Amino acid sequence: MFGKNNQTTENGSVNLIGNGTTIDGDINSKGDVRIDGILNGNLITNGKFVLGASGKINGDVNCSNADIMGEINGKLGAQELLILKHSAKINGDINTGKIAIEVGAIFSGNCNMGAVVKNINQPKTAKNEITQTA
Repeated sequence: MFGKNNQTTENGSVNLIGNGTTIDGDINSKGDVRIDGILNGNLITNGKFVLGASGKINGDVNCSNADIMGEINGKLGAQELLILKHSAKINGDINTGKIAIEVGAIFSGNCNMGAVVKNINQPKTAKNEITQTA
């Protein structure tokens, strides 16, 4: 979440929702977000998202990168990299560029990953079709 010398990202400030805090409503942020409390609503951030082990979200999440240690009940979208730590619990669909899942993480839903989805749906190339018919 922090760059060198503990400076915040150039996208904005670091936003922290501490353990024991509950928010009912949506959060939109240009900076990084860490949640150790409870969010009953959606989260959209252009920065990195960290969900602590005590954190819980009942809603959808969209971010650039994410480290998940807590629980999400909703769709999870991470444009670049999603890391599910051993204590993570995801109940919903995932859409991400890349994913890393530690042993012990629980995931229930569908997962679409950038390059894999594109390769599955690509038609055969013209070169392969010519080779097969010649």
